[in-house]
Amino acid sequence: MPSLQLTPAERKDLRGQAHHLDPVVLVGTDGLTAAVLKEADAALRAHGLIKVRMFSDSRDQRMQALQQLAETLNAGAVQHIGKLLVLWRPPVAPEKPVREAQMPGPRVVKILKFSKSGNHRPQIKKVKVFGNQRVTAGGSIKRAKPRVTSVKKKGVD
Repeated sequence: MPSLQLTPAERKDLRGQAHHLDPVVLVGTDGLTAAVLKEADAALRAHGLIKVRMFSDSRDQRMQALQQLAETLNAGAVQHIGKLLVLWRPPVAPEKPVREAQMPGPRVVKILKFSKSGNHRPQIKKVKVFGNQRVTAGGSIKRAKPRVTSVKKKGVD
Protein backbone atom coordinates (compact mmCIF):
# COMPACT_ATOMS: atom_id res chain seq x y z
CA MET A 1 0.00 0.00 0.00
CA PRO A 2 1.33 3.44 -0.80
CA SER A 3 1.70 5.90 2.01
CA LEU A 4 -0.69 8.83 2.31
CA GLN A 5 0.68 12.05 0.79
CA LEU A 6 0.15 15.20 2.86
CA THR A 7 0.43 18.81 1.73
CA PRO A 8 2.72 21.11 3.73
CA ALA A 9 -0.32 22.94 5.17
CA GLU A 10 -1.88 19.66 6.34
CA ARG A 11 1.44 18.54 7.80
CA LYS A 12 1.79 21.83 9.70
CA ASP A 13 -1.72 21.55 11.14
CA LEU A 14 -1.17 17.93 12.19
CA ARG A 15 2.17 18.79 13.82
CA GLY A 16 0.34 21.36 15.94
CA GLN A 17 -2.31 18.83 16.94
CA ALA A 18 0.34 16.21 17.80
CA HIS A 19 2.42 18.57 19.93
CA HIS A 20 0.73 17.70 23.23
CA LEU A 21 0.38 13.96 22.53
CA ASP A 22 2.41 11.31 24.33
CA PRO A 23 3.91 8.36 22.43
CA VAL A 24 1.48 5.43 22.34
CA VAL A 25 3.73 2.94 20.51
CA LEU A 26 7.28 2.18 21.60
CA VAL A 27 9.73 0.49 19.22
CA GLY A 28 12.56 -1.33 20.98
CA THR A 29 15.84 -2.76 19.80
CA ASP A 30 14.14 -5.45 17.70
CA GLY A 31 12.80 -2.79 15.35
CA LEU A 32 9.48 -3.04 13.53
CA THR A 33 8.06 -6.43 14.40
CA ALA A 34 4.59 -7.77 13.57
CA ALA A 35 3.43 -6.93 17.09
CA VAL A 36 4.61 -3.32 16.77
CA LEU A 37 2.81 -2.95 13.42
CA LYS A 38 -0.35 -4.43 14.92
CA GLU A 39 -0.27 -2.03 17.89
CA ALA A 40 0.43 0.97 15.63
CA ASP A 41 -2.52 -0.02 13.41
CA ALA A 42 -4.81 -0.34 16.44
CA ALA A 43 -3.65 3.04 17.76
CA LEU A 44 -4.23 4.69 14.38
CA ARG A 45 -7.70 3.16 14.21
CA ALA A 46 -8.51 4.46 17.69
CA HIS A 47 -6.88 7.91 17.57
CA GLY A 48 -6.00 8.77 13.97
CA LEU A 49 -2.92 10.78 14.99
CA ILE A 50 -0.20 9.02 17.00
CA LYS A 51 3.35 9.44 18.18
CA VAL A 52 5.81 6.53 18.02
CA ARG A 53 9.03 6.51 20.07
CA MET A 54 12.02 4.60 18.69
CA PHE A 55 14.94 3.76 20.91
CA SER A 56 17.37 3.37 18.01
CA ASP A 57 20.30 5.79 17.85
CA SER A 58 20.64 5.58 14.06
CA ARG A 59 18.85 8.39 12.24
CA ASP A 60 18.78 6.43 8.97
CA GLN A 61 17.16 3.49 10.71
CA ARG A 62 14.47 5.78 12.16
CA MET A 63 13.78 7.34 8.74
CA GLN A 64 13.41 3.89 7.17
CA ALA A 65 11.10 2.81 9.99
CA LEU A 66 8.93 5.91 9.47
CA GLN A 67 8.62 5.18 5.75
CA GLN A 68 7.90 1.50 6.39
CA LEU A 69 5.23 2.34 8.99
CA ALA A 70 3.59 4.83 6.63
CA GLU A 71 3.54 2.36 3.73
CA THR A 72 2.36 -0.73 5.60
CA LEU A 73 -0.32 1.09 7.60
CA ASN A 74 -1.47 3.34 4.73
CA ALA A 75 -0.78 6.40 6.87
CA GLY A 76 0.87 9.75 6.31
CA ALA A 77 4.28 10.52 7.76
CA VAL A 78 3.79 13.85 9.52
CA GLN A 79 7.04 14.45 11.38
CA HIS A 80 10.32 12.88 12.44
CA ILE A 81 11.95 14.82 15.23
CA GLY A 82 14.63 13.14 17.28
CA LYS A 83 13.42 9.72 18.36
CA LEU A 84 9.74 10.61 17.88
CA LEU A 85 7.78 9.73 14.76
CA VAL A 86 4.33 11.18 14.09
CA LEU A 87 1.83 9.30 11.89
CA TRP A 88 -1.68 10.22 10.77
CA ARG A 89 -4.45 8.29 9.09
CA PRO A 90 -7.94 9.70 8.49
CA PRO A 91 -10.43 8.12 10.90
CA VAL A 92 -13.07 5.77 9.56
CA ALA A 93 -16.55 6.65 10.82
CA PRO A 94 -18.14 3.61 12.46
CA GLU A 95 -21.66 2.69 11.50
CA LYS A 96 -24.11 3.78 14.15
CA PRO A 97 -26.69 1.22 15.21
CA VAL A 98 -30.31 2.29 14.86
CA ARG A 99 -31.72 3.03 18.28
CA GLU A 100 -35.24 2.07 19.17
CA ALA A 101 -36.22 5.69 19.83
CA GLN A 102 -35.26 6.64 16.27
CA MET A 103 -37.40 3.96 14.66
CA PRO A 104 -40.88 4.89 13.44
CA GLY A 105 -43.93 3.38 15.04
CA PRO A 106 -45.28 3.09 18.56
CA ARG A 107 -42.90 3.12 21.51
CA VAL A 108 -43.40 3.11 25.27
CA VAL A 109 -42.28 6.26 27.10
CA LYS A 110 -42.13 6.85 30.85
CA ILE A 111 -43.50 10.24 31.92
CA LEU A 112 -42.39 11.48 35.33
CA LYS A 113 -44.56 14.16 36.98
CA PHE A 114 -43.41 15.74 40.22
CA SER A 115 -45.89 16.91 42.85
CA LYS A 116 -46.37 20.64 43.29
CA SER A 117 -45.81 20.55 47.03
CA GLY A 118 -42.64 18.47 46.87
CA ASN A 119 -43.73 16.28 49.78
CA HIS A 120 -45.20 13.49 47.68
CA ARG A 121 -43.53 10.98 45.43
CA PRO A 122 -43.42 11.71 41.72
CA GLN A 123 -45.97 9.93 39.55
CA ILE A 124 -44.58 7.60 36.91
CA LYS A 125 -46.83 6.92 33.97
CA LYS A 126 -46.04 4.64 31.00
CA VAL A 127 -47.61 5.88 27.79
CA LYS A 128 -47.55 4.46 24.28
CA VAL A 129 -46.46 7.18 21.85
CA PHE A 130 -47.13 6.70 18.16
CA GLY A 131 -44.96 7.86 15.27
CA ASN A 132 -46.92 11.08 14.71
CA GLN A 133 -46.84 12.09 18.40
CA ARG A 134 -44.28 13.68 20.69
CA VAL A 135 -43.90 14.25 24.41
CA THR A 136 -43.68 17.90 25.47
CA ALA A 137 -41.56 19.25 28.32
CA GLY A 138 -44.64 19.36 30.55
CA GLY A 139 -45.29 15.66 30.04
CA SER A 140 -48.32 15.91 27.79
CA ILE A 141 -48.54 14.22 24.41
CA LYS A 142 -49.00 16.30 21.29
CA ARG A 143 -50.00 14.99 17.90
CA ALA A 144 -48.09 16.28 14.91
CA LYS A 145 -50.30 18.42 12.73
CA PRO A 146 -50.33 17.98 8.97
CA ARG A 147 -48.58 20.72 7.05
CA VAL A 148 -50.94 23.43 5.91
CA THR A 149 -50.71 24.24 2.22
CA SER A 150 -52.25 27.24 0.51
CA VAL A 151 -55.57 27.10 -1.32
CA LYS A 152 -53.85 28.11 -4.58
CA LYS A 153 -51.41 25.21 -4.42
CA LYS A 154 -54.25 22.78 -3.70
CA GLY A 155 -56.05 23.97 -6.83
CA VAL A 156 -52.96 23.42 -9.04
CA ASP A 157 -52.60 19.74 -8.06
